[in-house]
Parts: sequence; structure tokens; C-alpha cells
Amino acid sequence: MHTTKDNLQVLFEDNHIIIVNKRAGDITQGDKTGDKPLNEVVKEYVKDKYNKPGNVFIGTVHRLDRPTSGIVIFARTSKALERLNKMLREKTINKTYWALVKNSPKKTSDTLTNFLKKDPKKNKSFVYKKEIEGSKKAILHYILLKKLDTYTLLEIDLETGRHHQIRTQLANIRCPIKGDLKYGFARSNKDGSISLHARKIEFVHPVSKENIKIIAPTPKDVIWNACK
Repeated sequence: MHTTKDNLQVLFEDNHIIIVNKRAGDITQGDKTGDKPLNEVVKEYVKDKYNKPGNVFIGTVHRLDRPTSGIVIFARTSKALERLNKMLREKTINKTYWALVKNSPKKTSDTLTNFLKKDPKKNKSFVYKKEIEGSKKAILHYILLKKLDTYTLLEIDLETGRHHQIRTQLANIRCPIKGDLKYGFARSNKDGSISLHARKIEFVHPVSKENIKIIAPTPKDVIWNACK
């Protein structure tokens, strides 16, 4: 792992892919805010490091919500992007998240199954016990890793990838994520983040076929540090 002059934390790179540790507040791709997105920062990094003339190809494989931190994969070739997209569809890329939540869940480990419906106007998802029109099935598995004085650290594996899925489903069991005002936490984090971190990713490299396992350091923060 190394950090560039633009504070880009690179966890892994080769000729086909580059994996970075996104800071909370960074946007993965350009949006209406006009803020500089992470894919542009990665593009500049590759261009500078390898003295690439002209345009540099960087394909965004998946995104993280702006207030979330952790692992994001980018493809450096169209072939790698195509294969990684296929792997995502086929669920052969395993992602593990850490979340600091208010309250401890009733069970130390469980599978949560709900139906989620996104409200685009509010940019928020809502939970339903049964399928309704426009809803999508959402499944996650969690285990309780550590109890701190005020918060609880959960490790989460997603079986589906729905809009705000972890945030919505944890709030539904009265365990809102620290700092997540949108889903019921009482106050925001000072930096506007929420305490949800894409911690680990495991997959077979789309070109070399080697097993890749990457762990992203948690943000530098007193409470995250207490989780180690």
C-alpha cells in the first residue's frame, strides 16, 4: 500500500486493475456537484506514474456511497472492466464491510432478508417485509465483532447489492450506523462521513487468475482505532 501526493491510497495495482482505499467524502464518479471524482484522480495518477500520453483508460467497476470509506476497484483495460463487470453480476467478487452502529443487535450473528424500495426524490430506500411493486429483495449476513463503550462493530457480507442496503437494513433492526442521519442516527460525524467501511475484497484476478485478497485500513479516527 502507498499514498500518492494527492492522498490517493493505492492498495493494489498491476497492468489490468487498480484498487484504492476511498476516503469518506470522495465521490467515485462525477455527479451534479461538479466535485473532482475518484476515477479522475486515479486517471491522473496512472498518467503521471507511467508517463502515458493522451487519454488514459480507467473503468469504474463499482461505487461506494459518498459518506462511506473503503475499497473501490478500477479497471485499467476494457478487457478487465468487462470481466470484472461479469464477475459482479455473477457474484464472484466477495465484499466485506465494517459498520459502527448504535445499539447491539439482539443476535450476535444473523441473516437479514427484506424487500427494499428506492425513493429517487429522497435518495433513500425503505424496508418492507413482503415484496411490493418496485421493491427488490435484499439479503445480508452480519456478525458482531466487538462491543465498544458506546458503539458496536459489525462485519457484514452482502448477498445482494441494493441502494443503501446496509444502511437501510441495519437501521431497520434499530442499529443505525454512526453518523447516518438519513437512516436514524441522532447526530452527524464531524467530517460528514458515516461509519461504514468497505473493509475487505476477495476475487480471482480477471486476467492472471490469481487469488486476490485486499484489506483496507480503517479511517484514522479514535473510535475506528479502538476496533483494532
